[in-house]
Amino acid sequence: MALEVINIREDGYGPSEHEDDGNYEIFAGGKVKVLNNFTGEIKKKKRRKRGNYFDSQQNSQDPLVVFGWDIMLMILNHLDARSVALSLLVSRSWHGVASSDAIWSKKCEKLWAGKAHLPRVSQIEGLSKLDAYSLSIMDGKRRRITKEDLWDHAWEFHFNKLAPGYWRNLDPYWKGTGRLMRRYFHPDGSQTADPGDRVWGGHESCYSIVTSFLADGKMRQHYVRINRWPQMSISRGLDWGWKMSNELFCYSSVPDAEKKGGTGPCFVAY
Repeated sequence: MALEVINIREDGYGPSEHEDDGNYEIFAGGKVKVLNNFTGEIKKKKRRKRGNYFDSQQNSQDPLVVFGWDIMLMILNHLDARSVALSLLVSRSWHGVASSDAIWSKKCEKLWAGKAHLPRVSQIEGLSKLDAYSLSIMDGKRRRITKEDLWDHAWEFHFNKLAPGYWRNLDPYWKGTGRLMRRYFHPDGSQTADPGDRVWGGHESCYSIVTSFLADGKMRQHYVRINRWPQMSISRGLDWGWKMSNELFCYSSVPDAEKKGGTGPCFVAY
């Protein structure tokens, strides 16, 4: 307090010889406190202005603010799907433009081009194109076949080289005499063939899917068996087509990407 009084006196505002120094110190201290509060408010205002300036500078450098929604749509349309997906994380505004169906409709068309099958989960009515793309990628990585996959597709059938010669001589695949034989799986667990199939013979046939898992959730075994024939291993191509085979014969799913509503399970399977 003494320092405050001295500073006041140096400025020519000290008490006269008739004034009480003690009372003046109280007055001077209050005056200095008011001045300090005033200068503090000025500093706060300057900091707020500085913060607003930096915020405006950042906004002025945001491409979405600079170019606008329509131009950003054009730019993002030229990026690959992964880059567009990463831009979803920039901000809420970026998420709004980067998740537009105008972008992901074209990404879906490109992804689905040349595929043997389109997953049913990606064809649900009302689903956004971003979700359709994501679900298609997830299903395309699936290696576990389901009963819906068996039901939904027609299957080309042919004997392998190790099959007896009698069967191979009846097989158009080896004879080159026309369309490959086809097989059809049904929800009741049965299997049928086209009328007039010389190999089929009209006998009853049934199938089963066997899947076993390890403790960590990974598949240990996964195969399809028809009657008591050797089990068939499962594989999937880059075109999302299925193949089931053993040493005697092979099944390949017939492409049907044009099938309305898609094929396969109506949920995300792993």
